[in-house]
Parts: sequence; C-alpha cells; structure tokens
Amino acid sequence: MAICAVLCSIIVVVLWTNFIASPASMALAHGKSKTTILKFDSEEDVAVALAKYTADLSEKYIREKGSISVVLSGGTLIDTMRKLVESPYKESVDWSKWLIFWVDERVVPLTSDDSNYKLAYDGFLSKVPIPSSNIYAINDKLSPEGAAKDYEARLKHLVVSKIIPLSNASGFPKFDLMLLGMGPDGHVASLFPNRPQRYEKKRWVTFITDSPKPPPPRITFTFPVINSSSDIAMVVTGAELADTVNIALGDGLPPDSIPLPSMEVSPEGELKWFLDKDAASKLK
Repeated sequence: MAICAVLCSIIVVVLWTNFIASPASMALAHGKSKTTILKFDSEEDVAVALAKYTADLSEKYIREKGSISVVLSGGTLIDTMRKLVESPYKESVDWSKWLIFWVDERVVPLTSDDSNYKLAYDGFLSKVPIPSSNIYAINDKLSPEGAAKDYEARLKHLVVSKIIPLSNASGFPKFDLMLLGMGPDGHVASLFPNRPQRYEKKRWVTFITDSPKPPPPRITFTFPVINSSSDIAMVVTGAELADTVNIALGDGLPPDSIPLPSMEVSPEGELKWFLDKDAASKLK
C-alpha cells in the first residue's frame, strides 16, 4: 500500500487483441492491434493527458509529413479536449497545419445544437487558429444519402490531391488521429450494435436514417476507414459507461451476445483508451 501511495495515478495496461467475433471484425481487423489502457483519477486528469497526447502527435506528424489530419466525434469529447485551447498548447501547437474531419455527423443545419460541427466550433475550433479551408464539415443542405456521398467524394478528391494518403494495407483513406467516444450501448461514430452500417466494407462514408439515438438522420465513417487510421484515442468518462467499458475491455460479452462496435476498433497504429476512475470502476 505504501508503494501504491507514491505511484502515479495513471495505470497503463498494454494488451494485444485479435478480433475474431463477428463477420465485420474478421473482415476489418488488421491482424494484431496494440491497445493501451490509461486509467486516471478524474475527468480533469483525462483532459490534461489527452491534450498532451494530441499535442505530441501533432508535433510528430507535422514534423514527418507537414500536416496532421484529426477526426473528431461528438458527445463529451470536445469538452474533454478543452486543455488544448489553453497554454501552453494554444501557443505551441502549429494549428495552421491541422486538417479537421468528423467521424460522424448529424444531418441537421450546422447551426443546430444537434450538430457535431457546432459543438466542435463552439468548444474548440473558434478558439484556435485553424484555417477555415482546413475544416471539412458536411454539406447540411443535402439528404442523409446525399451528404454521405458528398463527404466521400470530397475525401476521394483529397486523396487524389495527395492531401490524405491511402493505407497500403487496406486501400482506404488513412487519417493520422481519430478522437472517438463510446456510447452506453458500445456504439462508436454512428455505428450502432443492431444497425447494418457497422458491417459496411466497401463505402468510405455511409448514412443512417433510423439512429436509435436522436437525431435519427446521420452520416458516418465506416469501420474500414476508422481502422485504417494511424492512431485512435477512445475517450470514455463517467460511471454510466462502466459496464460497457468492462464488456469491451474486461469480462467480455455474455454468451450469444452481439459484439459491441467499440470492440471492433483496431487501427493500423495504436489504440489508446483514456478512462477516468468512474468509467474504469468495473474493470478488475
């Protein structure tokens, strides 16, 4: 106990996982994916660590390739990114080299409180000098199907323009960093446990009109795109997610259950889970 008292509050567990449970995971997994689980005492500690992690990757990718492509999600993520808009990161990060995308978006006006773009703009993008031309929001004037096709076409143009590379392993666009959350049902992006979009293997961006979580019309990256990423951070905080975290990372699924979408996240590089004490409370 005396030793534990002086240790850092961050516990790091490194796992090597093979995905073999569902048809989608068998098709999408890239062999073995290194997963690091980081546990923190509080959500505030998660926010501090997430800012350093993101800033360090920003410096790395900008040094290596001249830019960093960052894919955002909705939910509580933007609030947990709040330390990035404070010193020292607000001044030290080269924001002009950031390219911003969304892993999923609600098909609502960008001015709507339901919009992931508005959430990101109010809490993050309006506070750092990322050029507006580097921010790729959806076309909110289109139908869900039209918005998905348009977003995929724009990604393909960026690939042709050599702004976004293709993965040598998968042939899908390769983003540098995805910042993801997880819902209580284990969904990531807008890929829900009992919806067919999670099994899409060919499209880069697909759409859903009956999301079990409102609002129902959305577009979303597919798992081939998500899993072609170089790095993914899964940011999960709050006691209401403890049972789902335990299924995804601890005790696993009950017999005959459908695998959680979050269990299928397997980037080409490294997956890091950022958990506060409450979210990790059921892990043994």
